Amino acid sequence: MALQPDLRNNVPLDSLNFFLADVRDGLGPYLAIYLLAVHHWDPASIGVVMTLAGIAGLVTQGPAGALIDRTRSKRAVVVVAAILVTASCLMLPFVSAFSWVALTQAASAVAASVFAPAISAISLGITGPRAFTRRTGRNETFNHAGNAVAALLAGGLAYLYGPVVVFYLMAFMALASIVAVSCVSAKAIDHEVARGFDPAHSSDHEQPTGVKALLGNRPLLLFAICCALFHLANAAMLPLVSQKLSQINLHMATPLTSACIVAAQLVMVPMAWLVGLKADVWGRKPLLLAGFMILPLRGVLYTVSNDPYWLVAVQMLDGVGAGIFGALFPVIVKDLTQGTGRFNVSLGALSTVFGLGAALSNSLAGFVVQQAGYNAAFLALAAVAAVALALLWLAMPETLAKPSLARHTTALRGPFE
Repeated sequence: MALQPDLRNNVPLDSLNFFLADVRDGLGPYLAIYLLAVHHWDPASIGVVMTLAGIAGLVTQGPAGALIDRTRSKRAVVVVAAILVTASCLMLPFVSAFSWVALTQAASAVAASVFAPAISAISLGITGPRAFTRRTGRNETFNHAGNAVAALLAGGLAYLYGPVVVFYLMAFMALASIVAVSCVSAKAIDHEVARGFDPAHSSDHEQPTGVKALLGNRPLLLFAICCALFHLANAAMLPLVSQKLSQINLHMATPLTSACIVAAQLVMVPMAWLVGLKADVWGRKPLLLAGFMILPLRGVLYTVSNDPYWLVAVQMLDGVGAGIFGALFPVIVKDLTQGTGRFNVSLGALSTVFGLGAALSNSLAGFVVQQAGYNAAFLALAAVAAVALALLWLAMPETLAKPSLARHTTALRGPFE
């Protein structure tokens, strides 16, 4: 059975990605500003809380992927997770102790771990593998648009009412995502294709590939290492910038952080769109190398000046790297696991690996700041990014193996058209 893109589900999927954008990524730099400005926490403590939340989320990534592979109630899983995120956000303004803040963030991270595999699975189950690249590019386009709008709202509302308003905004976005996912047609999702089986041979009785076979997949393991190093270098950069902005001008810290996010997200929108249009034609690796190349450059440029407008301008480069990576990540995992029936569990496992890198990033940067200052932290992160780039360039193969498939896919009328 060859799946065709279901145009009726485009708007619900677009809306789901738009509203889940801020919820998937967590509070991040806003939490850092809130704890620094309102409760006067030190950078190391902020980093530890963010690390604990990251660890709580990453240990559930694999089980979350396995759950999405198995369940035929993917929409319901998204709804339950969104409710839990909403509850944790609404609790945060009423707690200030380290243990309670850590608990709310850990609970939110655990719930949010299902969003990425669920969206990828629903998309693959609706479009099939041939149109998946374009649908993923579209997913990321609306994800970044949602992040940009949420950041604009957060900046404006925080300027008027203080940083606490960000928590209520995220709760609203989570509730709106529940409405969006409820509008996705359950009948349009082929759950066997959604877990990575070949559409031409999918059946309810097909058995997934053993885990040992996945562990022996060298390109998949190399990609996991590259992802971990990329996020180890990338995750702490924006929180560090937000802390520098807080020291320069405390009142303007949240609006300026929102400006950083908006600037990056606006660049990510065309980058994700480009990946959706061209990754089946140009290949995955050239685009991914371009994204990885930006990261060490960005880390160095942060040390050039403390001017707030310079920091915002440099943050725009994050839109190139993260925009390309976010759109290509599920596509490359699909390439490397097609036919195994293990797409979502592999997606979750790799998310765990790079989530570990992201979680350690905040603690690493926080302690380097304590010992040597912000510039040293940025340079340390840039060095890690350079290692990731070298490994990707020298060891990672191209995963678009069949040019004929790329030509055929280009001829299809996918969701972008």
